Amino acid sequence: MHQVIRISLRLGLTLLLALGLDACVKTSSESVLKPRLEPLPQDPLIQVYFNHSEASVYTEPYRHISRFGDNLEQIIIDTITQSTSTIDLAVQEFRLPNIAQALVERHQAGVKVRVILENNYRRPWSQFTLTEIQQLPEQEQDRYQEFILLADFNQDGKVSPEESQQRDALIILENAGIPIIDDTEDGSKGTGLMHHKFLVVDKKTLIVTSANFTTSDVHGDFKTIESLGNANNLLKIESSKLAKLFSEEFNLMWGDGVGEKKDSLFGIKKIFRGVQNIILGNTQVKVQFSPTSQKQPWENSTNGLINQKLQQITQSFDFALFVFSAQDIVNTLEIKHQNNVSIRGLIDPSFAYRSYSEGLDMMGIALVNKCRYEAENNPWKQPISTVGSPNLPEGDRLHHKFGIIDGKIVITGSHNWTEGANTQNDETLIVLENPTVASHFQREFERLYQNSALGIPNWLLAKAEKDLKACGNSVVTKTASVKANSTTKINLNTATQQELETLPGVGAKLAQNIIAARQKKPFTSLEDLDQVSGFGPKLLEKISDRVIW
Repeated sequence: MHQVIRISLRLGLTLLLALGLDACVKTSSESVLKPRLEPLPQDPLIQVYFNHSEASVYTEPYRHISRFGDNLEQIIIDTITQSTSTIDLAVQEFRLPNIAQALVERHQAGVKVRVILENNYRRPWSQFTLTEIQQLPEQEQDRYQEFILLADFNQDGKVSPEESQQRDALIILENAGIPIIDDTEDGSKGTGLMHHKFLVVDKKTLIVTSANFTTSDVHGDFKTIESLGNANNLLKIESSKLAKLFSEEFNLMWGDGVGEKKDSLFGIKKIFRGVQNIILGNTQVKVQFSPTSQKQPWENSTNGLINQKLQQITQSFDFALFVFSAQDIVNTLEIKHQNNVSIRGLIDPSFAYRSYSEGLDMMGIALVNKCRYEAENNPWKQPISTVGSPNLPEGDRLHHKFGIIDGKIVITGSHNWTEGANTQNDETLIVLENPTVASHFQREFERLYQNSALGIPNWLLAKAEKDLKACGNSVVTKTASVKANSTTKINLNTATQQELETLPGVGAKLAQNIIAARQKKPFTSLEDLDQVSGFGPKLLEKISDRVIW
């Protein structure tokens, strides 16, 4: 089956190449792509870019497709190329070979290069065996297929050592001797996610982005010609003061690097620093790095900073989020809505309609799971129909994490608006009070919003009604059932296979997948379970009140 998938993808790409990628590439002068919009003015110190922008056009470097958008990879490469002394890069996943080559060139020129990754993505793809690939979750197999399409120059269905040395980004870095660590360098199995996506060059130039360094996050999925990549943004900032704050975050995680001390600090082991303020030209900047220990007051956390800024809204709030499951934040938005603030929001469809999505609260609907509502669930008494999901090309996802306050304040970074990001992951949250910067994010929001599905989908209404009918009058909140069922909860990180098989819908194979996943990295949230092969939204809802971690 694996071989069939690989061949079909390879033949599909070959056919597209043979056709000249006609869907996106035009050869006659009158049909060459041109920007649909005029570029907006940029702040001299804070430049903003979007890989789906309609104000620019570029030729994607791997498939040679002409498409709309800012070339985020080239912006990163140009920044690297200008370095003279140091480059510090922290990114969850790194698979773009052209960026790797740029780092190697500066490394060979004497520039000090250091790289931090998330441990789940530390291993080069070309080192995986066929058996290991077949055992990967479906999502990871898709990532591997992207690598095959990227690296298989002679299209023989496999990647030779010569091909991997040209297209496997991590092999390129390793062969050059560039030091790389991940979040196991502290001696643990990894704490939460190393979810940062930032680059510090020469201690003065900073790149902060929502995009991982992958084809699917920047340029598009190779198996889908229409794909433009997950919708992402990138900030390029010139500021030695701000760069210093990011360097401090990097150095805490780096420790002694690839060494024996295991003094790297990830997750809540890092020193708590709270909100840090910088004045950059005419811009007031706030930065906070996640996670925050639950021993700290919630108001001091990164989500607490988001909440603090939302309390300042006077007129409007627009947001585009990959996932939104922070109850305290949506409660603040409800108060603002009741005070006549205009609120519009977009959430990626893979998360927008799950029982824990705060988008459901805003639309005034709650989903039951085994006749129980989510804990602290709070459907709005005055629901809105200006929340929904964007319609994106096949395979693309809304990967932004931004909000716009009153058209002049932007909240962005790598930080998803979830409790996991707040208390477990290494994340960046940056707040910029700058109307020029905000205008770029506003244009991106309007682009997404004008082609979106808003309000409660009919299928979701039908599901909610069906589930309620099946429950009769016995629906309770999840908090009411916790004590009664606490003895039956299954710990995903310690349960035996037999105990896991007592969960509804979990058989021997699925239990084995859970055990294999936790051996690589312990479960820290229900969202982690969503990454295990065989799980989907329906099954997650079935067992959500039966598991702990």
